[in-house]
Amino acid sequence: MSAPTYRHEDAVARYFEAWNAGPDARAKAVAAAWTADGGYTDPLADVRGHDRIAAVITAAREQFPGFVFRLSGSVDGHHDTARFSWELVNEADGSAPVAGSDVVTLDEEGRIRSVYGFLDRVPAGA
Repeated sequence: MSAPTYRHEDAVARYFEAWNAGPDARAKAVAAAWTADGGYTDPLADVRGHDRIAAVITAAREQFPGFVFRLSGSVDGHHDTARFSWELVNEADGSAPVAGSDVVTLDEEGRIRSVYGFLDRVPAGA
């Protein structure tokens, strides 16, 4: 396993800032994390561009109010690619009913070009 660089860790930190940003700050956080033509793909979505990525984040946040996305474990990265796992945590009781793993590719400036997400744990009916 390779050691991530600050570039990978910084990109993942901005990724979580976007996912956890409130409605008023979300667009700015998405723009800080992704390239203008960046993409996000998981089993439920396949979108490109800041507006569409922000819409996916908004839909997820509306489905799980009172939850935050948190890194689970460490970031592993090399070249322009990083992988990491995450959990969706209930701020009231600490439960994490949803978890996944993502692989991101970065541009030269460390902004996300693409995200390939995998859902590892999803509650029934979600």
